[in-house]
Amino acid sequence: MPADLMDLIIKALGETIRMVVCSMIAATVIGIPLGVLLVTTAKHGITECLPINRILASIVNALRSVPFIILMVAIIPLTRAIVGTSIGTTAAMVPLTLASIPFIGRQVETSLKEVPYGIVEAALAMGATPLQIIRHVYLPEAMPSIVAQLTTVVIALVGESAMAGAIGGGGLGDLAIRYGYQRFRPEVMIATIIVLIVLVQLIQFAGNKLSKHLNKK
Repeated sequence: MPADLMDLIIKALGETIRMVVCSMIAATVIGIPLGVLLVTTAKHGITECLPINRILASIVNALRSVPFIILMVAIIPLTRAIVGTSIGTTAAMVPLTLASIPFIGRQVETSLKEVPYGIVEAALAMGATPLQIIRHVYLPEAMPSIVAQLTTVVIALVGESAMAGAIGGGGLGDLAIRYGYQRFRPEVMIATIIVLIVLVQLIQFAGNKLSKHLNKK
């Protein structure tokens, strides 16, 4: 592999990892509480509040229905207001985070719904508060499933970060478009695809291992 190509791939890989990690952290901080709220405020939830549940569900569904490439373009003014620019790796993190929040919320909601309600009822019978049930019942019981679901989100983020390269978002997608497609260098396209495949495989392997480790059943 030519030295110049190796340098480009290493730089682009670093940008992709930075985009994915920062976006995932920000989205998880908001997405997990969102998933908890979707479960606890639902009918027969421990803090049932149907109006709030319906509003949250509607917002989540609306955001999830927008294709990522359209979302990136649509929120350019917001991106520019937050980070001062609409181009580059940092700018790409804004739509990546916004797109991941509802995805994580729904994934966490699915995982929490898998927790046997008998355990929740037992905690309620012992006088546990909703917050205690969330911290000591819902999240610990659902954590292996949540980790598996978050792994799926990370992999989706890798794909979306590559798509961000279409509007100058940096990373492997930008490398493939600018140096591979536009400059007619098929070796760059092939190398980028291989790196993305390896990256996704490593993420899936690590996610499976962590999920299995957390599963005490």
